[in-house]
Amino acid sequence: MTSRTPLRLGGRRWAVAAPMAVNAIASGVSASTTLLVAWGVSAAEFGRFTLVLSIALIVTVGMVMSLHFVMYQELPRARTEEHRALITTALLSTLVLGTGLALAGLLAAPALTTVLGVDLRTLCLALALALAMAVNYLTESFLRGLRKYGLTSGLKIVVAFVYLGVSAYCLFVLDVRSVDWYLLALIGTNLLFALVSAIGFRIDPRSWSRPLARSLYRHGAYLTALGGLSAVLFGVDVIFLNHWADPSEVGVYSIYNNFPKRLLGVVVADGIGLVLLPTLAVMDTSAALRRIGRLSPAVFAATALLSFAASAVFFLLLRDEYPYSFGLMALSALGIGAHTVFNLYSAALSMDGVRGAKALIIAQAAAAPPVLACQAALIAWQGLVGGLVAFILCNLALIAVVVIVSARVYRPRAQTPSVRHSEVRR
Repeated sequence: MTSRTPLRLGGRRWAVAAPMAVNAIASGVSASTTLLVAWGVSAAEFGRFTLVLSIALIVTVGMVMSLHFVMYQELPRARTEEHRALITTALLSTLVLGTGLALAGLLAAPALTTVLGVDLRTLCLALALALAMAVNYLTESFLRGLRKYGLTSGLKIVVAFVYLGVSAYCLFVLDVRSVDWYLLALIGTNLLFALVSAIGFRIDPRSWSRPLARSLYRHGAYLTALGGLSAVLFGVDVIFLNHWADPSEVGVYSIYNNFPKRLLGVVVADGIGLVLLPTLAVMDTSAALRRIGRLSPAVFAATALLSFAASAVFFLLLRDEYPYSFGLMALSALGIGAHTVFNLYSAALSMDGVRGAKALIIAQAAAAPPVLACQAALIAWQGLVGGLVAFILCNLALIAVVVIVSARVYRPRAQTPSVRHSEVRR
């Protein structure tokens, strides 16, 4: 009995470590594809690529309504016989809502194109990408919530190589220099993952439940408000740049800031987050916040150094349109380090259900006016450099407010932490 225990523990660790490693590789492949697109098209065209992605990320919040986070929380807590109803209700509801919002966006195109400063083609690509990402996020949350980490990582890396192959073919064989084709490939691979992932869960349209859908959306309402705030706070900088800077600066800013930010976010979500989010869903949040507080200086330093080193390497591969500047790399690295710490606090609070979401909403809502004003002022004044400096200051301000609010919400108590229970009525 004793001799078998280390083997079982080793097997469990390998079952977790192997998918994390595969997901990290998949993230690297996806990052390589983004760099390939940036290398192959002009900085102005790559700026439009990032603009479409930024708009899509904001719209996706309204399409998925945080049901993917609800699945991270509820599937690990639910009984096996409840999984099919949860998955079917979430998926069908998201498809209907997402399609409806995309059509509404097209009907409102005259107003939206004016407000966002884009043409109709860019808006259509953003809406299509938003719907594809919403379905992708949701289906991936099903696999993770069911703890099918190996299947998740396997599908991620296959789809990442498909996207890389299609993009390389468009660039080196067809000599495509318009980002539209690369955006279409990104949309297609998001949908491909969603379709193939269905082998990991069961869908039964008869198990769709109106009361369950209401309960899921009610539970996700706070997270949706939170997701909307986060999407605006960390996505509007590209829209500001599109208004006040040269189109090529948007592309350069995307490489210096948005690319490493999204790469790091994907690595955390697809690698460490593969087991982090379901673990946080059943862990005492007060303890998680204390651990993050102790680890935050090391996390900041490690991610900042990693970001700086990565920038110093991959900028050598890009063309002259992207300046090789150690000063810009340093600003970007500091911002990425602060952003990673903020993301850890956000993950811990988001996985605490309504209470954690309320705390994070209060913190972000309080910080939003000065943060947005800081971004607008610095970008209008200094363009690319102003955007990088604003990203650092805004993340530091958000961390400070989150720490203050969470300290009040999660005051130490004498009793032992209670066991997490489902917050969704079935």
